[in-house]
Amino acid sequence: MRKIDIFDTTLRDGEQSAGINLNTAEKLEIARQLEKFGASIIEAGFPASSPGDFEAVQQIANLVKSSTVTGLARAMKSDIDTSWNALKGAEEPHLHLFLATSPIHMQYKLQKSPEQVVEIAVEAVKYARKFFPLVQWSAEDGSRSDPDFLVRIINQVIQAGATTINIPDTVGYSTPQEYGALFKYLKENVTGIERVKLSAHCHDDLGMAVSNSIAAIENGADQIEGTINGIGERAGNAALEEIAVALHIRKDFYHLETGINLNEIKRTSQLVSQLTGVVIQPNKAIVGKNAFAHESGIHQDGMLKNRQTYEIITPELIGEKTEPLALGKHSGRHAFKDRAISMGFALTEEKLNEAFIEFKKLADRKKEISEDDLFVLFTERQIEYKDVPIYKLESVQLQYTTDNTPTATVSVLVPNGHSVTVSAAGSGSVEAIFNTLELLVNDEVHIRDYRVTSISKGRDALGEAVVNLSINGQVSIGRDVAQDVLEASAKAYLNAINRQLIASRVGLQESVN
Repeated sequence: MRKIDIFDTTLRDGEQSAGINLNTAEKLEIARQLEKFGASIIEAGFPASSPGDFEAVQQIANLVKSSTVTGLARAMKSDIDTSWNALKGAEEPHLHLFLATSPIHMQYKLQKSPEQVVEIAVEAVKYARKFFPLVQWSAEDGSRSDPDFLVRIINQVIQAGATTINIPDTVGYSTPQEYGALFKYLKENVTGIERVKLSAHCHDDLGMAVSNSIAAIENGADQIEGTINGIGERAGNAALEEIAVALHIRKDFYHLETGINLNEIKRTSQLVSQLTGVVIQPNKAIVGKNAFAHESGIHQDGMLKNRQTYEIITPELIGEKTEPLALGKHSGRHAFKDRAISMGFALTEEKLNEAFIEFKKLADRKKEISEDDLFVLFTERQIEYKDVPIYKLESVQLQYTTDNTPTATVSVLVPNGHSVTVSAAGSGSVEAIFNTLELLVNDEVHIRDYRVTSISKGRDALGEAVVNLSINGQVSIGRDVAQDVLEASAKAYLNAINRQLIASRVGLQESVN
């Protein structure tokens, strides 16, 4: 069967989503999982954009062995040089160059003539090939570019040494018929197109990213780019789990292989959702919590008689566990460790002990421990953060005056190692907690967004709090879990502050080096 490569850009285009800000440790954890997921190529970031991105790309390039690791670069020598320094330790160094080719982008953004754009593209590819054995060149806003101009510039970048040609639907404007026709036109008119991979990169502004991606495949694309859960700028990117499962379920029609490990879809989706703080909509195809729910009596009757009456995809296909969890407060350390291993976690003994202690505390308060609960416990301890002094919540208490004004008293272990207790009031319980913590942080903090969601089912479910705030103008997102949502909120606030401390340390180390 024909093989379609899956190019995952969760860590680059996905992280560009409004409100997402992953640190290096979290990117490494996602990269490990994307390798298990079976992504052919992992776009780890944009090395020239920041010291943090450079470090993340460099570490991922040195870590990942089964997937090709790439980084994004503008058509500039400085970007290419920086990218080489970040990616040269990879098994097979790969660079992703981009340059806009649509009339509106060339005129208003680049302020260059078509002739100048061709020259810049060719020179960039030639220079990149001095270092990289694999160079992907992208025609930004390709779907709104003149097809004949695309043929002209692609002819020349192939001659210059490009190994992959990507035609993005950058603003999600194209329809499946138009996008497919463009790929067909390029396959028929570009000289040497058979020597390179042809790639599609679609955004979902009109809700057609997956359909457009499949239309590109039907018309000659060898590679599809997208993200886990479809995250990305504006309305997001093509959801890779949807494409992978669609091509698998309809293998009778498409006759294609992707190399994706479908059993890792659920875990990959769950990890990306937890670390980015982006909740998956309940009716999301493949990975939404309602994807395998059957409410209608007619549907339920059909399912009882034959699952295939209403279920074309089984939960087991994507790694969804359907068996009840056997762990409880009487479970031992050995069973707990076995569960961590079976769920795909490789924890050190120290981290496993930490998780076990938290598990026992949770089991004393919670009748049933779900796999979602364990996933949170294991994930938070598998991620290795840098050795940076951080804030740690010791306790939080709330009191109400006769006029029902809440006052929060919070004890926190501060970065200098001392325990500090402060109090402040607010118009609500959460505001009182946040006002109190702001006194401890002693910086200008503004709350941009805040939400609490349930991790599992039942009245004793863990609550996950996500806090999006700015510290002295720098945006940071924190999250944490607890059975008490006010405790989770306080922890999430401090997590956001700690993440900024970690990011600042990365920048300081880079400037010293």
